[in-house]
Amino acid sequence: MCTDHDATPPVDRGPAAPVTGADLTLTSTAADAARLAAFAARPPAPTQVGVVVLPDLRGLARFYRQLAVQLAGHGHTAVAIDYYARTAGLGERGDDFPLMEHAARLSRATIQGDLGAAVAWLRDAAGGACPAVFTLGFCLGGRVSLLASTHHPDLAGTIGFYGALGSTGPYRDPGPAQLADQLTAPVLALMGGADQGIPPAEVAAFDAALTSAGVEHEVVVYPDAPHGFFDARQAEFADASADAWRRTLRFIQRHGPRAGVAR
Repeated sequence: MCTDHDATPPVDRGPAAPVTGADLTLTSTAADAARLAAFAARPPAPTQVGVVVLPDLRGLARFYRQLAVQLAGHGHTAVAIDYYARTAGLGERGDDFPLMEHAARLSRATIQGDLGAAVAWLRDAAGGACPAVFTLGFCLGGRVSLLASTHHPDLAGTIGFYGALGSTGPYRDPGPAQLADQLTAPVLALMGGADQGIPPAEVAAFDAALTSAGVEHEVVVYPDAPHGFFDARQAEFADASADAWRRTLRFIQRHGPRAGVAR
């Protein structure tokens, strides 16, 4: 896991404008139409941009609720989703939750279906009324985000923080590097150069595959940063975190509806 209970997003100390946040229950677009828990943050003056926040393996932790609020402070309606309602129910989970038992039952199809529920909510007038929708993920969610346009081809862009790019580690299915020619949205990948789980060669192969496939992209490597560097408690990586956040906001602005992209 790249964050724990005490992790805090190293972004703005407070939102630029007052926002409203609320828990949601969405219906997955996966074949089982399962219900899933989510948290939405809305700005007072929306930019017509929606962001689906895809957590790490822990699911809908406080870190990702806070990040959704920060995005809303910049005018972007944001929805952070959970992964575990199918096996653990919609309620809050305690410290004794057997995470790895439930994580073993996740699948790409169901997670992408849950992502689809958030995209649909953001686009609906009763939700966000957002013509441009981005995905923003971390670790497991980073991989899901970078793969998202293979399932949801009308996304405005996909952003992944230290998501596994190939078939290394626990992943035995094709990753973003293997499926680069199927990606339909611009990509921003933010990686730690000292990430022991994602070899530099894998990052370089992903960058090369995107170039070969003609996918608009930016792959940024912070040389000394480890996996999970985007955490306010890791003060030594504050500069990397600040730069990654600036790049995230610029990427959204560049590919949003005001830049002529309305999907």
